[in-house]
Amino acid sequence: MEGIKFYVMPNMSKLLESEVWIDAVTQIFFSYGLGLGTLLPGAPLWSCLFFFMLLLIGLDSQFCTMEGFITAVIDEWPKLLRRRKEIFIAITCMISYLVGLSCISEGGMYVFQILDSYAVSGFCLLFLIFFECVSISWAFGVNRFYDGIKEMIGYYPTIWWKFCWVGFTPAICISVFIFNLVQWKPIKYMNYEYPWWAHTFGWFTALSSMLCIPGYMVYLWRVTPGTWQEKFNKIVRIPEDVPALRIKMQAEELAKHGCKA
Repeated sequence: MEGIKFYVMPNMSKLLESEVWIDAVTQIFFSYGLGLGTLLPGAPLWSCLFFFMLLLIGLDSQFCTMEGFITAVIDEWPKLLRRRKEIFIAITCMISYLVGLSCISEGGMYVFQILDSYAVSGFCLLFLIFFECVSISWAFGVNRFYDGIKEMIGYYPTIWWKFCWVGFTPAICISVFIFNLVQWKPIKYMNYEYPWWAHTFGWFTALSSMLCIPGYMVYLWRVTPGTWQEKFNKIVRIPEDVPALRIKMQAEELAKHGCKA
């Protein structure tokens, strides 16, 4: 009975804790999927299928993550890495394997908690999602993105998505991000309190991905030639619309094949 009361009678004071909002924003779809499974006949079967689906999603996500990282790095340094792509992939996979192996050792849960709380935590995702929304909606332009979706699916989605991309989603992400930072507390695993160097390592893993965005922004702005307006038009807000971009990309592709021929 106490368990049922704990489940159906919420503690509203928990809304003042940032961890609740982080979990709600970044992981609500897990609870949603489980809830759907319990509503169907044969709930245990659907629960097993749900977690099997999570396993497949994890594998698929790993492939996508690795491919995205490898492609981006090779495209950045093609002369150095393209001819050595297989070696680079092998080294990347080996490093990832060793990092994962450290999480299943005897003290692996302590390593996992550090990585889970810092490197892949909710505030890192919120930081990245905020810049992703801003770059697409405000830099590339929400109307161009809207036109691009119509080009792919054949119709315009409801205008509600425009409001989400432009305002609601970035505002929620940055608000929960700031709320989490204000109420940040050093993590603990059960009764174990991590030493200062463990938290330093955790923040290093978090900032290693977060600082790439502003760092590359500053780097690209400095190395791009031209006036302020020329730089802005080239790397922030390109003047072409979607049809013009398609024609330009097709012309570049034809020119590339023509040179090879």
